[in-house]
Formats: sequence, C-alpha cells, structure tokens
Amino acid sequence: MDKLEIERELRSLGYMAICGVDEVGRGPLAGPVVCAAVIMPLDELIEGVDDSKKISAKRREILTKEIAPKAIAYNICAVDAPTIDAMNILQATRLCMKNAVEGLSVTPDFVITDGNMTLDISLPQRSVVKGDARSYTIGAASILAKTRRDALMREYAALYPEYGFDENAGYGTAKHIEAIKRVGLCPLHRKTFTSKWT
Repeated sequence: MDKLEIERELRSLGYMAICGVDEVGRGPLAGPVVCAAVIMPLDELIEGVDDSKKISAKRREILTKEIAPKAIAYNICAVDAPTIDAMNILQATRLCMKNAVEGLSVTPDFVITDGNMTLDISLPQRSVVKGDARSYTIGAASILAKTRRDALMREYAALYPEYGFDENAGYGTAKHIEAIKRVGLCPLHRKTFTSKWT
C-alpha cells in the first residue's frame, strides 16, 4: 500500500503543510479521549509508521521518539471524562481533534482526519476511512496519540490501582468491570459508559 497516495494527491493540488489527525480512546470506560495532530516532512519517511493498533507498545514508544523530533509541528490534546459525559463521545472527539489542530505551532494548508469526522475548523479538510493505515501522516498522529494516552493511563493506575488501568488502559475488561461493581467508580470513569454496573 502506498502510504503517501493521499499526501501526494494533495501536494499536486498545491497543499504543502498537510496535517494528519487521529484519536485514541473513544471506547474505554475510563480516562480521556486523546487526539494528535502532526505535520510530517514527506521527503524522508520513518520506517514502520502505521495504524498504532497494529504496532506493539514497545515499537510505538520507539517510533514516537523518532516522530516527535522529526515533525514540522505536532500537538497532542485530551478531553476528560466529565466533558465526554456532558457532550457525548463523538462531539468530545471532534472538540479534541479541533484543539489539537488549532494548537499547532505551524498552521497547516490541509487537514486529513481518520475515520468519518468533519471538524469545526476553517481549514480545508478531508476525512479518510481507515486513514491511520492508509496515510503516513495520520499513522504518525495515531502513534503519538496512543503513546500519550497509554502513558497517562499508567499514571492513573498509580492513583487508582484497583482498576488495573496500566493493563486495560480504561477499556471494559472483565477484571475492570468486576472492580467497578466491587468498589464503584473513580473520577476518571465515564458515567454514561458505566451506568449498567453502578
């Protein structure tokens, strides 16, 4: 698969600073949704950039250490559980992606987002289904977002050890659900996601 097909097409239309955006954490019962926006140089690619779900945690850490310094600009944002509960996960994800794009130190010419997500931004944009696997730039964003969220969940595991956030990253594993039933919710839990167990 040509991971630069979308970027090359946009460059042929005159867009040079192409920003990829992806999110991680739409499905978990606890923790924030995290979004990354990144503008990568496209002349020298980093080997192994792909959909973050296809890459081991160790490999993601290594790739993050390569992506971050090579990026023309990147920004990572999070939206917390109370906000997700207040506005719903779809709108919280859109807000998180918008914040990530608008916080970049370099204004992009064009924004490509993973999935089917239109953002409330003034820049030209396109959403790409399976974009984290199809686009090098979105793949880089997915790795940055996943690495950041996993690190956050490890920190939260130290604060709330009973839920095993370091192992489940807030997702609804049997062990996590059993802990919710036993000790109730913590401030990181999304109440709209966990109501059937409380």
